[in-house]
Amino acid sequence: MLPPNAALPRVIKGYRDLVVWQRAMDLVTETYRLTASFPRDEKYGLVQQLKRAAVSVPSNVAEGHGRDHLGDYLHHLSVANGSLMELETQLMIAGRLGYLSRESQERFLSRAAEVGRLLSGLARALRKRRNTNLTPGTRHPTPHAPRAFS
Repeated sequence: MLPPNAALPRVIKGYRDLVVWQRAMDLVTETYRLTASFPRDEKYGLVQQLKRAAVSVPSNVAEGHGRDHLGDYLHHLSVANGSLMELETQLMIAGRLGYLSRESQERFLSRAAEVGRLLSGLARALRKRRNTNLTPGTRHPTPHAPRAFS
């Protein structure tokens, strides 16, 4: 029995229940909002790159969650993290070009850092879960191990 003040584990029914996916979706919205004020000549340059990188983060979280194999899930989380780093870099470029206020840039980067921490935490939890479900003497999960976060 859990102590009276213990938090109950969250039930994850789908990728939309993942806080990391929700926060990454917020970054997409913020990216679109910020890039709306960029110069018109950036429409097919930096604006497109920022939007694609932003959309890639929650998309890869969702795709990985839908995969049958834990290794695939971890791979997609890694791709999401790479896209997040790309998004941060492109946003800093936009800041250097004067397309964003310092305050907007710092607020965005703070939110992006939160998504990065959530991605790292999810990947760490999945790796730990994979390692605790190993058959002795092998590097493979036991046949009856529950699927991670399904």
